[in-house]
Amino acid sequence: MTSESTYLDKATFAFLDIETTGGNSARDRITEIGIRFWRAGETVGEWQTLLNPETRISPFIETLTGISNEMVAGAPVFEAIADELEERLRGTIFVAHNARFDYGFIKAEFRRLGRPFSAKVLCTVKLSRRLYPEFRRHNMDALIARHGLAQVQRHRAMGDVAAMLAFFEHARGEKGDERFETAIGELLQRPSIPSHLRPDTLQDLPRGPGVYRFYGENDVLLYVGKSTNIAQRVASHFSGDHNSARGVRMSESLRRVEWTETAGELGALLLELKQIKGLKPLFNRRSRAAKNLVSIELSANRAGYLQARLVREIEPHRLGDYFGLFRSKRDAERALGGIAAKNDLCNKLLGLEPEPEGPCFQRALGRCKGACEALEDVGRYNLRVQIAFHSLRLKTWPWKGPVGIVEQDAHTGRTDILVVYNWMHVATLHHEDELQDLSLRGQAVTFDLDSYKLLIGALMDRSRGSRRQHRIIELPAIGQPDVLMP
Repeated sequence: MTSESTYLDKATFAFLDIETTGGNSARDRITEIGIRFWRAGETVGEWQTLLNPETRISPFIETLTGISNEMVAGAPVFEAIADELEERLRGTIFVAHNARFDYGFIKAEFRRLGRPFSAKVLCTVKLSRRLYPEFRRHNMDALIARHGLAQVQRHRAMGDVAAMLAFFEHARGEKGDERFETAIGELLQRPSIPSHLRPDTLQDLPRGPGVYRFYGENDVLLYVGKSTNIAQRVASHFSGDHNSARGVRMSESLRRVEWTETAGELGALLLELKQIKGLKPLFNRRSRAAKNLVSIELSANRAGYLQARLVREIEPHRLGDYFGLFRSKRDAERALGGIAAKNDLCNKLLGLEPEPEGPCFQRALGRCKGACEALEDVGRYNLRVQIAFHSLRLKTWPWKGPVGIVEQDAHTGRTDILVVYNWMHVATLHHEDELQDLSLRGQAVTFDLDSYKLLIGALMDRSRGSRRQHRIIELPAIGQPDVLMP
């Protein structure tokens, strides 16, 4: 670094702290904002205000901050000060202690008004970690005690701002302008990373496809994700522009990142599904395994009319006999109800009503053509049923046996052969020679809705001339895996 300073001489730093009704930026609101502006070694202004959060402040928060419902009753709402706040912060460096929290709340308040907000952000927790890596704790109370800073009114905006600025000036004096400027420059120019992660975390991540995993304290698995560029996707989690209450909570809990590289996107998608369902990370909402997968089967009753029944034991080798895959009995019944209403089918024969003698309830409303009373021709009714259910029929496996789907990464030279049978991912190999010794007999795999949909999309697209084609190796009979139902 040269002696010609950039930030310390020319930039305006806005040391900002907020108090809130809680820790969730999507639900909680700001009750106080305090800012002190600093440039070229001097305080050049300050601004503070209480805010009416338009919600109740809990007794716990009142005790913690000293800000009561009575104090904010006559204060302006955020919308009233938004223009002034944005103007005051324009062109400054937004400085906060654990900046993701304060910055996330400010962005959330502007977002409620339908307005974007962004700023160059400096976190003094990360600055302390960068300058004092020998210490474990970097919260504000630890900094005050360790560096002998003046005591302030904690958990009030201007008190915390004063402590933050005191640390900033103390560290500058102790470390010197050159090192201090370098640290600020590196933190401002690099992607934002949660304070508990190593600064070089993103540098270690691969730029190719695969699956990444976030771990918290005590190695608790927080999240599993996939990407065609792991480093880019992980960095996007930490971008201030992607803040959400859930994202902030996850980032605050994050302690380390692990990853598994794959040769292509399909392998990454399948591995992500497998790990989400098997490892059950705390912050993944989608793709969790259904407890009881349900489908619909059609069969003729004694009179020859097709009737529907719900089935939980799905045999993958006869998928063409089933219609639809549902995560619950309720979802399946809802689908049946929609089909009945749209096609004037009999609710009794579809299993939506009990089967005492007499017509179904829909018959009385003119929404059934009389199959429940044997008044509609059997052949005609069954044809209407087949037409109504046609789009729900599950895809049968189009090959005689298992296949190997080959993915190759041109940059790394990695090859993955995804062994798939009856829309189930059974194994991943890395060389065609390994296929000769492969046996599926005795391997346990689970028939899964998400995997079924994923592989249908990846493989059936080939017949429609999709650009995303895979080389398929048809495998000989190598035994059948043991199929488990969720």
